[in-house]
Amino acid sequence: MRLLLQKIGQLLYRIWFYILVSLPIFIFFPLLLLTTLTERTYRQFFWLARNIWANTIIYGMFCFPKIYYEQKLEKGQSYMLVANHTSMLDIMMMLKTSRNPFVFVGKKELVTIPVFGFFYKRVCILVDREDSRSRTAVYRRAQKRLNQGLSICIFPEGGVPEEHIILDEFKDGAFKMAIAHNIPVVPITFYDNKKRFPFTFFSGGPGVTRVKVHPFYKTDELKEVQKSELREQVRTVILKELQGKLAKDD
Repeated sequence: MRLLLQKIGQLLYRIWFYILVSLPIFIFFPLLLLTTLTERTYRQFFWLARNIWANTIIYGMFCFPKIYYEQKLEKGQSYMLVANHTSMLDIMMMLKTSRNPFVFVGKKELVTIPVFGFFYKRVCILVDREDSRSRTAVYRRAQKRLNQGLSICIFPEGGVPEEHIILDEFKDGAFKMAIAHNIPVVPITFYDNKKRFPFTFFSGGPGVTRVKVHPFYKTDELKEVQKSELREQVRTVILKELQGKLAKDD
């Protein structure tokens, strides 16, 4: 009986998440639509997404963010934001973490999600990982957004790793792009998103969601051939944090 009640609670928690994702979009649909008609109003869209949409979901799920900054993001500076990816909460927590407006680079499959997908395809840089022309187009679109003073966010694992993998191997794209555009790489560790709202259906629950923003990696003196070295340095920082967390939990 206890297990059954737990499963019912987790099911309701998951349904509640999707309600919270959709509700602010329906309520603020005219404003969201207006701010996505042109790239010039993206900052206004970002403000709505960060302060209303993300906060509604995070606090509505009774997830209480604790964000630790080892280095602060400077206003007006563009960055390459990279983090581990294990939960749909990663999107909301990334918005919560960075006051600097940024654009997500994400897989095109997410456009099929009802309601969310409508705005996702309008404001994100979409990539088809199976199409080399799509990957090339990403660099051109990212350059345009960086020229507008925005930052870029990529989850460099290229997807959600299998359950037993702490941190999957990183793809080169984020680091190649950061070097090409001479922007700092910001490693970010999400400690608890997987525990709060994993992709496994009957699981998750409220609680603290911790984030750490690590010291940045400068790229202005790096060449493209050094992208793999940069990639592994950043991955090691995040991996050690996650392994340390697991050791403490044990």
